[in-house]
Amino acid sequence: MYKVTLIPGDGVGPEIAEATRKCVDATGVKIDWDVQECGIEVIEAEGSVPDRVMESIRSNKVALKAPITTPIGKGFRSVNVFLRQELGLYACIRPCKTYKGVRTYFEDSNVDLVVVRENTEDLYAGVEFQAGEENTASLIKVINEYATGKKINTPLDETGVSIKPMSYQGTRDICNYGFKYAVDNKRKTVTSICKANIMKFTDGLWYDETRAVAKAYGAKFEWEDLAEGVEADPKLAGIATDCGGSIEYNERLIDNMCMQLVQKPELYDVLITSNLYGDILSDLCAGLVGGLGVAPGSNIGPESAIFEATHGSAPKYKGQNKVNPVALILSGKMMLDYLGEHEAAAKLDQAVADVIEEGKDVTYDLKDDRNDPTAVGTQEMAEAICKKMQ
Repeated sequence: MYKVTLIPGDGVGPEIAEATRKCVDATGVKIDWDVQECGIEVIEAEGSVPDRVMESIRSNKVALKAPITTPIGKGFRSVNVFLRQELGLYACIRPCKTYKGVRTYFEDSNVDLVVVRENTEDLYAGVEFQAGEENTASLIKVINEYATGKKINTPLDETGVSIKPMSYQGTRDICNYGFKYAVDNKRKTVTSICKANIMKFTDGLWYDETRAVAKAYGAKFEWEDLAEGVEADPKLAGIATDCGGSIEYNERLIDNMCMQLVQKPELYDVLITSNLYGDILSDLCAGLVGGLGVAPGSNIGPESAIFEATHGSAPKYKGQNKVNPVALILSGKMMLDYLGEHEAAAKLDQAVADVIEEGKDVTYDLKDDRNDPTAVGTQEMAEAICKKMQ
């Protein structure tokens, strides 16, 4: 029996959370669901994520979270970002795989990508200074005093500033996770992605460290000159598993990576990148396989893990029993794998694939015609997936 925190969220969250719970329970794995309300209404009323929610996740160490609305440009910061930072969930894992029956421009490409995104640093660290405030103007003056290159030349009272912290430790941790994932799942390539030609002291650090991690794993470098002068990260001695060159390490700049994925996604496998680029790429990769409706995700830390769909709360569809539950169901599948219940996870994944391929008991967005009157509701699709596992 596993005890798992279940956060129903808001908008369509409670509906897809219930659908997912049905499907996970149908695998036969015994879960004691610790339900914790933490939607936008709760957060606005209490002013923050309630302590009881944090205590539940820390105690259970595993959570399944439906979407929670984040106000745009005002109000509280993203609950997702808050949870990741508070719980040290440094690794965001977002698989993007084609399922037969899902409409996509890449149906024949057999896309099977995994985006491994650093979760706690970069511009999403939330170190920001608002335009027009005195401390922002003071910061700009300090930056201009110490800057060795380009200075901030915009008006002091009209300029906002965000800080982009990148550390060797943070980069080492996420790249180590990505390589370990590649080894454990018999993946063939790991691609490190940033913009080091422009941001030489942050993204340049990223490439320095990802190369050192690749060396520690005994990866084969795509180009020999990438490996020149690179030494294996000594902090991974005894931790990294030597892959004997079975995994190829390569690098792409973020803009080129976007083009490469649109042109030939089948050539790529595990993509490791920083926080902002990872957020962008995970949506792009979801688009390759049919959209956010089939895009699961997980956030992993040393002590706990949260599993969640990539998409938002879609409040306009609240209570309509209409939306596709697959993304959160597949997140539940990832949770089962994390718990070591690999057979149950595989059974759930196959059931989802079978229902989608048949195309009968699926929500409107998975029909060839979105106005198809034979489309079923959220709960009905979940029930069809459950029946496949009987």
